[in-house]
Amino acid sequence: MKALSAIRPIRRIHTLHTMRLDQPPRFALDTASTGNHLVLRAPDGAQAHVFVLEHDLLRLLVLPDGQLHFPRTWAIAPGLDDLPAEGRDRHDLSGFSLPDFELQHDAERVCVTTRDVRLTIVLDGLRCRWEARHLGEWQPAATDRSTQAYNFGWWDQRVYHYLERERGEMYFGLGERSGDANRAGQRYRMCNLDPMGYSARSTDPLYKHIPFYLTRKPASGLVYGLFYDTLSECSFDMGREMDNYHGPYRHFVAEHGDLDLYFIAGDGPAAVTRRYTWLTGRPVFTPRYALGYSGSTMSYTDAPDAQLRMGEFIARCSEHDIACESFHLSSGYTSIGNKRYVFNWNRDKFPDPAGFAASYLAAGVRLCANIKPALLHDHPRFGEAAEAGLLIRDPDGQPTAVQFWDDTGAYLDFTNPQTIAWWKQRVTESLLEPGIAATWNDNNEYEIWSRQARIHFFGEPRAAVEARPLQTLLMMQASHQAQREFAPDERPWLVSRSGAPGMQRHVQTWSGDNYTAWETLRYNIRMGLGLAISGVSNTGHDIGGFSGPAPGPELLLRWVQHGIFLPRFSIHSWNDDGSVNEPWMYPEITPRIRELIGLRARLTPYLYQLLWRSHGAYEPMIRPTFHDFPGDAQCWEESDDMLLGPDLLVASVVEPGATERRVWLPAGSEWLEFWTGRRHAGGQWLTLAAPLDSSEPPLLARAGCAIPLNLAPAHFGSSADVRGFQVFPLRLGRFEAECFEDDGHSHAWRSGAHGFWSLALDCSEQALHLQVQRRGPQPPAAQPLVVLLPADDPRALVVEGATIGAEERSGAWRSVTLDCA
Repeated sequence: MKALSAIRPIRRIHTLHTMRLDQPPRFALDTASTGNHLVLRAPDGAQAHVFVLEHDLLRLLVLPDGQLHFPRTWAIAPGLDDLPAEGRDRHDLSGFSLPDFELQHDAERVCVTTRDVRLTIVLDGLRCRWEARHLGEWQPAATDRSTQAYNFGWWDQRVYHYLERERGEMYFGLGERSGDANRAGQRYRMCNLDPMGYSARSTDPLYKHIPFYLTRKPASGLVYGLFYDTLSECSFDMGREMDNYHGPYRHFVAEHGDLDLYFIAGDGPAAVTRRYTWLTGRPVFTPRYALGYSGSTMSYTDAPDAQLRMGEFIARCSEHDIACESFHLSSGYTSIGNKRYVFNWNRDKFPDPAGFAASYLAAGVRLCANIKPALLHDHPRFGEAAEAGLLIRDPDGQPTAVQFWDDTGAYLDFTNPQTIAWWKQRVTESLLEPGIAATWNDNNEYEIWSRQARIHFFGEPRAAVEARPLQTLLMMQASHQAQREFAPDERPWLVSRSGAPGMQRHVQTWSGDNYTAWETLRYNIRMGLGLAISGVSNTGHDIGGFSGPAPGPELLLRWVQHGIFLPRFSIHSWNDDGSVNEPWMYPEITPRIRELIGLRARLTPYLYQLLWRSHGAYEPMIRPTFHDFPGDAQCWEESDDMLLGPDLLVASVVEPGATERRVWLPAGSEWLEFWTGRRHAGGQWLTLAAPLDSSEPPLLARAGCAIPLNLAPAHFGSSADVRGFQVFPLRLGRFEAECFEDDGHSHAWRSGAHGFWSLALDCSEQALHLQVQRRGPQPPAAQPLVVLLPADDPRALVVEGATIGAEERSGAWRSVTLDCA
């Protein structure tokens, strides 16, 4: 490697006072390194640590001054449900398998090889090259830029990492970023903000902080992941910046902290996403009702007669027979005058909070109440919180003033254990005891810009700006603990707008306060998929748009047609004209919206199975088509398509006036139209009819799947459940399907109170041989099981494990009832 004095890019940094003209550091392997933790040291004190964690997972920690600036992490929770509030020691290797590996080294290089990854480090200047085993061969993956890849005092005190960029590389992830799914050629600032009315095509930054992304190599098709474990505001330049002196590159810059990088290999994007999700913690297993339609609007609780307006919502659901299982209670219930005060109940609007909550529960609708992590300066409890040291403070001990909603206030400091205890007590007495079922953790971006503001940080005070995403994570953790402690037998349901790696351990989320526009409908799809491959797939969007003009009938209907396929399905709004996005907003389309919400209820067993797989196997509930079909180059191109689980291909209409939808059928499978059963080969474009007056949106199923359904008609207040499977047979071959069953809301499944419906179907030219089982620690109760088969499939049905009963034909499907006693 060239000496620094000979490197041409010295010109571009000559004005920085931190410039050094000596040689780049030369590292050597510390021979005292033991086990799966290797240490490289330089004479000036710089260190690099390599951790061999799994065959497909290597970690690189670079410490230019030899010191950890953030000794703990709140992101790394391998296979865990949670971490302690004070975090995890960065040197803690528990939970990893720590496999055997091959180590080769000399004076020039260190080479670490596992079954799946090979890391070669040039010791002169520290230059790393990662390779991954792909298609049976070692293939180049990531390579540090040859000119100053890390910041060994070249520039300033920030954290840098520069990688070579191969032309044509594709990048996906970074959470819910706006714009195209492929991040190549763009720059992103990762800083939690509240951009109400954002453009889903261009606004940056947004709500969440998730510094993880996938890279796809153009020549080999190899896919790998990079995760930078940092709480700092950071930026990713994915090839937008160019500099002749360095060749093509991409880079990461963090304002604070350490360079703590995880390299993840895997057999395609699904394996990489699954490993990253496992690394940052097990997705929460929310109650089944969290998958139902959730009503919401700012308008009801802002009204002076809020409790009456809320009662009208229940009455209208009943009148229109709209199946509804929850309601997001906006912050207007906390108002004093025209401002909002968390944990306060406005008794003029809500004279009887407990009676109000009970009235909703009696209708089968749970309330999810909005809570915010800041106290306005005139909040009734502000003085109490300030005196107890619960607020983020200036060096003089006074609460740090921030702009928050209608006035100034101060943020609660969740790095103080006393704040956590105070918060849990307030959540319990203000919300849970009156009968509120869930918490909506909102406005938790922690917009603190003063570098003087200080946080407790569990007894080690530091600047608040260095750990803003941590406050969000600890807020949702405290709310989760409060709900768990109040109702220990119930699975908590929480929602959070902002978040960080590991947020999936606690909450369901959504894409924030979107703007009402066709463009938003289209680009929200990409945002949701980017978040899903970044470990957080229990997500959704404000259906109809939150901010701006009211949606017209066509836009609202198309948005609902897409929204019913998202894990979180909530129609929400704060329209400029004061109108409210409701299922009955436009009488001419209300019947179709009712039918679409009924379709959502029909699909709930499939969604619940996906939730179970997310929790147990770290599989995303929604995903881009390349997740399951990485060998199909077309699936990597920009599209408006979405997979719901492994088996349903959602082709939403996102353009005004459209009456058909062109969709790419991924190669490697046949596809059947969900409504007609018509079969199509993969690897081609298909145009589907999409008339606006239909309640059957464009939808396809992969051949060789069986979708569990609730065939009971959906009605408001009804909990009826009739299990069925809609079967999409192969031409030839065998496949299996299952449906997880439990009570849907408690922790009893942990002690064995759960089971599965299992189907196996052998498809021959003459017959469909179906095996049905009820299995598990507590198998589903014996009951009729309905199987739906394409009516034009002439093959005979032969059943094992059940008795064939009634058979009917309805349209394109024949319905066979099986006696599974």
